[in-house]
Amino acid sequence: MRAVGTVLFLVVLATAVATGARRWRVPAPPLLVLAGLAVALMPGTPALHIAPQTIGLVVLPPLLYASAEELSLRDLRMVWRPVVVLAFGLVLASSAAVGAVTAALTPLPVAMAFVLGTVLASTDPVAVTALGRRLALPGRVQVLVQAESLFNDATSLVLFKVAVTVAAASGAVSWDVVGGEFVLLAGGGSAIGAVVAVVVAAIRRRTTDPVLETVIALITPYTAYVLAESAHMSGITAVVVAGVLLGRSGHQLSDAHIRLQLHAVYAVVIFLLESVVFSIVGLELPSLIRELPAGTGLWPLQALAIAATLIALRVVWMFPLSAAVRPTSGRPSWRLAGVVTWAGTRGVMPLAAALSIPLTATDGTPLPGRPLILTLTTAVVVFTLVLQGLSLAHVVSRSGLALEPEHTAREETRTRDRLIHAGLTHLDDITGLDTVPEAAIDRVRRNLHARLEQPTEHNDDQPGRTLLQVYRELRREVIAVQSTELRRLYDAHQVSDTTRRRLQRDLDLEEAGLGGR
Repeated sequence: MRAVGTVLFLVVLATAVATGARRWRVPAPPLLVLAGLAVALMPGTPALHIAPQTIGLVVLPPLLYASAEELSLRDLRMVWRPVVVLAFGLVLASSAAVGAVTAALTPLPVAMAFVLGTVLASTDPVAVTALGRRLALPGRVQVLVQAESLFNDATSLVLFKVAVTVAAASGAVSWDVVGGEFVLLAGGGSAIGAVVAVVVAAIRRRTTDPVLETVIALITPYTAYVLAESAHMSGITAVVVAGVLLGRSGHQLSDAHIRLQLHAVYAVVIFLLESVVFSIVGLELPSLIRELPAGTGLWPLQALAIAATLIALRVVWMFPLSAAVRPTSGRPSWRLAGVVTWAGTRGVMPLAAALSIPLTATDGTPLPGRPLILTLTTAVVVFTLVLQGLSLAHVVSRSGLALEPEHTAREETRTRDRLIHAGLTHLDDITGLDTVPEAAIDRVRRNLHARLEQPTEHNDDQPGRTLLQVYRELRREVIAVQSTELRRLYDAHQVSDTTRRRLQRDLDLEEAGLGGR
């Protein structure tokens, strides 16, 4: 019951924090971390200990799957070279740099220092996606940051396993074995993810029930993860590959009603999981600090030095690679390198990896430095999430890379017009055929012409508002009146509950089709 109560409390806390974040126009993850930290510092708050299996099995699969579904394969093809360089080269360089700095500044043995280096080497896809969701970055830049965080798992996971093996056994490692294990983890995980995507796509094409579609979508990431982990391959890679492939063809697998329902359900699931997991990061730190042994009082400065090392190394690597993301100029850009660096935060995945470090070595003796590694990992995660998360929007704005709202509005208007013209062309092609009544064609044509004219027509009585905006508001007002009348008829026992529910659903779908307010 205590665990259930803790989760419910975190959900309530996250709801309040998310409300404040929207009002203050700041990303929610840093505020959730700070809120969790504040709660943990309150007198009487019990220590929170989360099993790494809980994070790996329950939390990560749906969050990674949702991030992968949003990834644009078209833009990924344009930036795959820098993504590969970052997912391999930068992870290796970060592991070595953090290991060297940790060995020089902390009392950790060299082997355990490099364990910490592998834990913090890769950016976190959950944090990166959550922070980047509200930023108006160009497509290639957003895909670069997101794809790097999704695909660097295999590299960091292999390095982590090697480092733990060396630290626990104090033995040499065969690099041939390391290479084979990497191929097995990444290649095997990718293959399982692709198979799961093919099977799920075949099932969803034959399913028309919205409830079954929703259940299938929810269990897909867990299926890919469990199958891959059971085969001793990378479950995270399997989830990412399945998400990317299914996200590309998702619009072909279901109709509009099912897609709307899936979007709504997944939005709730992602909100709940992100809320709990970012709050846990803040809740964990005070309890870890209390468990530190004597002689580790300099951990705050050590954590700052490690975080600074990660940021500086990332800038150096990103500067030459930024040319590949700017096809128009082809020259490196410090501004682009700075934005991509600042967007690459650490998050829940390093914490899960640190928690999975064994308690003892192979000879049964306690593994030295594990509490300090957990504390430094959590401190670096908190530092990057809070500092980089709260200032990322300002960095993007100052860089000049952010897309202006007018640019997005013009693109939407231009694209909407092209869609309407495509519809009108189709109506012209079928006009005169006996299969479709002329009255139906005329009705659809009038509706399309009205939509084509509304965005550009201004309302003379209310300057600054287009006729489309006024139309939407008026239509919502009419729908509200109709909903009230439907409820009155039901309360007066003039319609059945079945009729009320069906008509209310029709009104809800019509209102949803009006778009944003």
